[in-house]
Amino acid sequence: MKRLLLGLVGGLLVTGATTYAHHSFAATYVVDKEIKIEGNMVSFMFRNPHSFVHVEAPDDNGQVQRWAIEWAAAGQLTGITRDTLKAGDHVIITGNPGRTAEDHRIRMRSIFRPKDGFKWSGDFQ
Repeated sequence: MKRLLLGLVGGLLVTGATTYAHHSFAATYVVDKEIKIEGNMVSFMFRNPHSFVHVEAPDDNGQVQRWAIEWAAAGQLTGITRDTLKAGDHVIITGNPGRTAEDHRIRMRSIFRPKDGFKWSGDFQ
């Protein structure tokens, strides 16, 4: 009986921790504001629970920064593969800025690669 009770409590703790770990975008990003950056791809991490794109692009002061752009989960990116974006690709990204400007974070709203016209736009949770 004790083992069953310990197992149930342990299961609840693990489930609760997983639920708590998923963050609110409104807590991390300014969802009613949108910014645009243009620069060169450093890396593309195609993964779950969220994919990330890292881009070197100038900030508002013209200084080149490394931006971390949070994207949807790999399973939500229909038509996108881990080979879709490559280091060195020139891209234009729009999205919601992070709440801390010095972090250079963006929540992806759209991406465009001018050399071949590739584009993606959409919402994700």
